[in-house]
Amino acid sequence: MPSHASRTAIDEAYRREGRRVLATLIRLLGGFDAAEEGLHEAFAAAAAQWPRDGIPANPYAWLVSTGRFRTINRWRHQARLTAALPQFAALGDATEEPAMPQDIHDDELRLIFTCCHPALVPDARVALTLREVGGLTTEEIARAYLVPAPTIAQRIVRAKAKIQREAIDYEVPGRAELPARTESVLRVIYLVFNEGYLSTSGPDLSRPDLCLEAIRLGRLTADLLGTSEVLGLLALMLLHQTRFATRMDASGDLVLLEDQERSRWDHAQIAEAAALIGKAWASAGRPGPYVLQAALAAVHAQAPSFAETDWTRIVSLYDLLGDIDGSPVVRLNRAVAIGMRDGSSAGIMAIDAVMADGSLEGYHLAHAARADLQRRLGLADAARTSYERALQLASQPAERRFLQSRLDQLKA
Repeated sequence: MPSHASRTAIDEAYRREGRRVLATLIRLLGGFDAAEEGLHEAFAAAAAQWPRDGIPANPYAWLVSTGRFRTINRWRHQARLTAALPQFAALGDATEEPAMPQDIHDDELRLIFTCCHPALVPDARVALTLREVGGLTTEEIARAYLVPAPTIAQRIVRAKAKIQREAIDYEVPGRAELPARTESVLRVIYLVFNEGYLSTSGPDLSRPDLCLEAIRLGRLTADLLGTSEVLGLLALMLLHQTRFATRMDASGDLVLLEDQERSRWDHAQIAEAAALIGKAWASAGRPGPYVLQAALAAVHAQAPSFAETDWTRIVSLYDLLGDIDGSPVVRLNRAVAIGMRDGSSAGIMAIDAVMADGSLEGYHLAHAARADLQRRLGLADAARTSYERALQLASQPAERRFLQSRLDQLKA
């Protein structure tokens, strides 16, 4: 096989299977460091063997097997691990893999539940899991939290240090322990989806592989637990994904919600999500944040056109969401909805009130939202200033092109 085709196959295998291979190796080898070494060993072997022998029928199984046995063989030859040789020999000689836990049958979901250990503070456990399991970079996680990258790096370092210092066992939780970890697990899945839906780095606006993986994990979690918030998160991701084909034009440029061709949305998936929301709402004593966000997305998805969007309903849902999650981004989204319901002037006042404390000064979407309302109101100079600030802060190429096009229109 030509070397170029082999390199392409290896790159594709790493992109599609890398996280699953790592998760399985952690289960089989008993730790992050060993699994990461095994992952590197497996892909190094693939680079050497696939061009000569051809791509295996099941790359995932080949990589897991190769990474496992190469790591164990390397351990056997390290004198400093002599005392543990019987344990490694047992791992290497096993003819069958250890049985999967009865409650969680997917390695990656199992690892997420394992990493979201209640001994760690919530933000640290989520950041650590996103970095080690979700495959997100420190910078991508930082942008999701609207904090500097060094802050996230420190959280991850402290979490790892605590695990080592207190000898926290990373064992798969039993069913009775799952509820204490579910909130963090959902947060991890949601942030993986968000990074796929609007990529914070790289040339492309979206990373469909991350979105599909997050939805897969959401479905597995819904089958495992089926609580209202799990159903709400799954519905929310499905509703966002239904618009995937209309979010970019043929040139890869951003198309706003109001300009998207709604006939191309996946209406069967919208109906599936609506059924999940109905089930979640009926089972919740009080709807949680994912159920409310899904309900908000459903209002947009079910509106015949942007002009016919029920903005009164959206504002009322944001009021409910704000009682649970009063984050600056939620308050910003509510302010934008007020602008759609009550007019651009009211929206600008609401956005200015949210931004007054400075928490969103470095958030490009806040400046872009204000610029859009200023543009609608005919305040060209103010809109230009806001668009320029948003452009200074934005890093995603498609978003930058969109903001520049708005500036060009104002100058014209």
